[in-house]
Amino acid sequence: MIKVCKAMVECLERENIKVVFGYPGAAICPFYDELEKSDVRHILVRHEANAGHGANGYARITGKPAVCIATSGPGATNLITAIATAYMDSIPVVIITGQVNTDQIGRDVFQEADITGSAEPFVKHSYLVRNSEDIPRIFKDAFYIAGTGRPGPVLIDIPYDVQNQMIDFKYPEHSEIRSYKPTVKGNSLQIKRIASALNESKKPLICSGGGIFSADACSELKELSSLCEIPVVSTMMGISAVSACDPLYFGMIGMHGVKAANLAIKECDLLLLIGARVGDRAIKSPAMVTDNTKVIHIDIDPAEIGKNVDVNIPVVGDAKIILQQIINACSKQTHTEWIEKLNTYRNKPVDDLSSDGYVNPKKVVSCLSGKLAPGSTIVADVGQNQIWTASNFKVKDGRFLTSGGMGTMGYSLGAAIGAKLAMPENPVIAICGDGSFQMQMMELATAVQHNVDVKVIVMSNNRLGMVRELQKNAYGNKLTAVFLDGSPDFILLAKAYGINAMRINNDDDIEKAVNTLIDSKGPFLLECVVDPEAPTL
Repeated sequence: MIKVCKAMVECLERENIKVVFGYPGAAICPFYDELEKSDVRHILVRHEANAGHGANGYARITGKPAVCIATSGPGATNLITAIATAYMDSIPVVIITGQVNTDQIGRDVFQEADITGSAEPFVKHSYLVRNSEDIPRIFKDAFYIAGTGRPGPVLIDIPYDVQNQMIDFKYPEHSEIRSYKPTVKGNSLQIKRIASALNESKKPLICSGGGIFSADACSELKELSSLCEIPVVSTMMGISAVSACDPLYFGMIGMHGVKAANLAIKECDLLLLIGARVGDRAIKSPAMVTDNTKVIHIDIDPAEIGKNVDVNIPVVGDAKIILQQIINACSKQTHTEWIEKLNTYRNKPVDDLSSDGYVNPKKVVSCLSGKLAPGSTIVADVGQNQIWTASNFKVKDGRFLTSGGMGTMGYSLGAAIGAKLAMPENPVIAICGDGSFQMQMMELATAVQHNVDVKVIVMSNNRLGMVRELQKNAYGNKLTAVFLDGSPDFILLAKAYGINAMRINNDDDIEKAVNTLIDSKGPFLLECVVDPEAPTL
């Protein structure tokens, strides 16, 4: 017999969890008392939301469910934004929260919050544990649900008294949930239809989304693209599925995408969507996909197929398995004329956004892209910095991470810390604006305390840049509540944390600054002073 709190740790160890992200409190202290005795590494964040973002970044690199922890009440509710962020981007995260004693639930006692009810719209499944004997099964099921089918967050809320109860611990070898049986293999008749459509197509196009990573299907995507000489574009979440150096990759689609990718969507006669829900930022109007285009949509979640674009051939299942089925059913093809046409649309050199006393943010990102080693991970925040990074960083066998579905400001540093802990041998750089940085700058302490070698680039324009640009273009340049006056000196702030930092405000200093950032040991902050009028569109 062991205490439930010890059993919780045993469950994590059985799931091979090496790192967890969290912030303790009274209602989760029994679990923390046992966690300290284990080999599981705990990363103490400075705000609970960043525990969720840290687990998010860790999970996206490992491809397996990661864990974050918080106490009851405000600790748990502070996690909701991070839970919603993971849910929108289909990231497998298991959330463990403490809860008040079972007999106090519903009595509005100190630090009580209905976290399972509050988070219900943003979780794949949730548990409020009332029977201590259910703990092993719940943990096994939670990790299984989070990491299979369409991945997503699963919440386990455990009352204080339950954590202290004794149980006869036996961890299940398998999860058996009768009502949960995700489809993984594509329908054979639909696979034949896809192969036939590809053979007939003169201008085929693949659009990859974030589901490519969830299915670990990047190699199969590249194999199909090469076998049938099919050009590839991506949604923002699908960036880095194919190397930017691949001659068949034509960039990101959407309102902030590149010309070649958007024209490819418009002119193709067959569009193969893989793991993408093609939301409004990717395809603002279904009319972008013409009536002459045959659409094939592959997704693990049947609810996403045809949601935003009419589909001719739907296929439900795991992208990795389905792509291999398609490869086996297809023969080698060439589309020389189509590829040559798309090559004429490729991007021109980086726009000149430079002005006296400011740095061109696109040149910073392009320089960083050229100097970083293959395999590096870039974590972009939300706002103008996200668009500048997505459009100008050429990922070479690395990863591009961002909050695509929820668009969560303050995501990048926590996620970058998680990503770096998942792959300590590869460089990880967080890029954010001065607005989003101030939602997360406390996590510099997390990087220092746990010796996490992350680099941070802050695009500083003393504005909420994306909102300012929207107000300029759509509200007659009436700027409201977008000025960040009163912000700290970020160089002095970094030094207060013991972190080396530098500031540049001239394009001539970009190369030296980027080299310094890359070569530095330990965390480093680079502030780039950007023209407040610099646009994304």
